[in-house]
Amino acid sequence: MTGTTAQAPPTPPAGAPAVRPPLGRGTELVLLVPAVLLAVCGYCAAGLGRTGAVPPGVAAYGAGLGALALLAHIAVRLRAPYADPVLLPIAVLLNGIGLVLIYRLDLETPGDRAAPAQLVWSALGVALFTVVVLALRDHRILQRYAYLCMAAALVLMIVPIFFPAVNGARIWIRFGGFSIQPGEFAKILLALFFASYLAANRHALAYTGRRMWRLQLPTGRVLGPIVTVWLLSVIVLVLERDLGTSLLFFGLFVVLLYVATGRTGWIAVGLALAAAGATAVGRLEPHVHTRVQDWLHPFASIDAGQGPNQLAQSLFAFAAGGLLGTGLGLGDSILIGFAAKSDFILATAGEELGLAGLSALFLLYALLVERGFRTGLALRDPFGRLLAVGLASIVALQSFVIAGGVTGLIPLTGMAMPFLAQGGSSVVTNWIIVALLIRLSDSARRQPPEDDPPATDGGTVR
Repeated sequence: MTGTTAQAPPTPPAGAPAVRPPLGRGTELVLLVPAVLLAVCGYCAAGLGRTGAVPPGVAAYGAGLGALALLAHIAVRLRAPYADPVLLPIAVLLNGIGLVLIYRLDLETPGDRAAPAQLVWSALGVALFTVVVLALRDHRILQRYAYLCMAAALVLMIVPIFFPAVNGARIWIRFGGFSIQPGEFAKILLALFFASYLAANRHALAYTGRRMWRLQLPTGRVLGPIVTVWLLSVIVLVLERDLGTSLLFFGLFVVLLYVATGRTGWIAVGLALAAAGATAVGRLEPHVHTRVQDWLHPFASIDAGQGPNQLAQSLFAFAAGGLLGTGLGLGDSILIGFAAKSDFILATAGEELGLAGLSALFLLYALLVERGFRTGLALRDPFGRLLAVGLASIVALQSFVIAGGVTGLIPLTGMAMPFLAQGGSSVVTNWIIVALLIRLSDSARRQPPEDDPPATDGGTVR
C-alpha cells in the first residue's frame, strides 16, 4: 500500500493575472447599516430618557448621518476598492455616538447647543475624507513634502501663542464666533515628517554611531534634525500650556523611532525622558502643577468645603454608572460643568452606558488602532509602514491620555476624545487620519501589477 504525498499548489502560468484579495466593499456597506442604526437608536433613547418623547429631528439626523456614510463609502468604492472594510464603519459609529452624547448634554443646556455645529463639522470631515481618498492615488507622493509638512506644523503650533488663553491654555485661534485648534492638524503633519525622515535614515539610526550600554546612539548629523524639530515643538507646546498634545508628540516620536530602528532601548530612553519632563513641568508650571495636585488629591476641594471639582464629579459619574449604566438621558454628568461636552464626555458615556458600554467604546478604538498597525505590517515600503503605525499611534495615545485623565489614572491634559468630544478641529483631523489609513490599507491589500516598479526602500527626503 503506497502512501500519499502532499503536492505543491500549481504554479500559475506566466502572464496570468495576480491573485487579489476580496474587495470587501460589500462587507463595509453591511457594517455601515448597523453603525448608522445604532447611532439613530441612541439619539431616540436620549430623547426618550430625558423628555419622554422621541426627538423631533430624528429622521433628519438619521438621514444626514446615513448620507455622510454613503458618500464616504462611494468614495472608497471608487478609489480604494481593496481597503480594509472595517475602518470606515468604526469611524461612522464613533462619530454617531459622539453626536448622540453631545445632543444628550444639549438637553441640559438649551441655551448652549453644540450638536448642530458638531454635525456640520462632521460633514466637513467626511467631505475632506472624500477629497483625500479621491485625490491621493499613491501615499508615497506625500514623502516628497516632508520638510514642507514640518515647517507647516511648526507654524500651526506657534500661531496660537499670539491669541488669548482659553481655560489656561493658548491652543486656539479665534475670529469672532469661529475657532480652530491648529495643534490637531499639526499632529498629522508631524507624523508625515517623522515617517518620511525615519524611513530615509532608518539604517543609519540603527547601525551607525556609538554604542552605549545596550543602545546604539546614532551620529548627531543623522538624529539631530528630527530631535531639533521635536524639541522645538515641545517648547512651543509648553509655552502654550498644552501638555496633552506635547505628550502626544513625544509618544509619537518614540514609537516611530522604535519601529524604524527595532531598538527597544529607545522605549526605555523615551519613558525616562517623559518621566523627567513631566516631573519638571509639574513642579515649575503653575497650570500643570494645579492639575497634578487635583490628580493626587481629587477630593481635597470637598474636604475643604468647596464642593467637588471636575475630576471628582467625573469619578462620581463613573461610580453611578455601575455595570450597565443609568440609561441615556438619565444621568447627571452635566454637573461636571463647562468641559462636560469636550474633555469629560467619557464621564457621560460611563454613567449612562455603564462599564459595559464604556468597554465597547474602548474596544472600538482598540480595533481601529489594531487595523492601523496591521496595515503598517502589511505594507512593503518603509514610509508607508511608519506612516500607518504613526497615524494609528496618534489615535491610541490620544485615547489613552484622555481616558486616563478623566478616570484619575494620570493627570488631566485637556485633549479631545477622537470622534466623541465636541470640537470641530478634532473631528475633521480624525476623519483625515481615517482617510489616510484607508489609502494605506488599499495599498497594503492590493498586490502591485507586474509592470509597476518595485516599492522604494525609503529613498531620500527631498
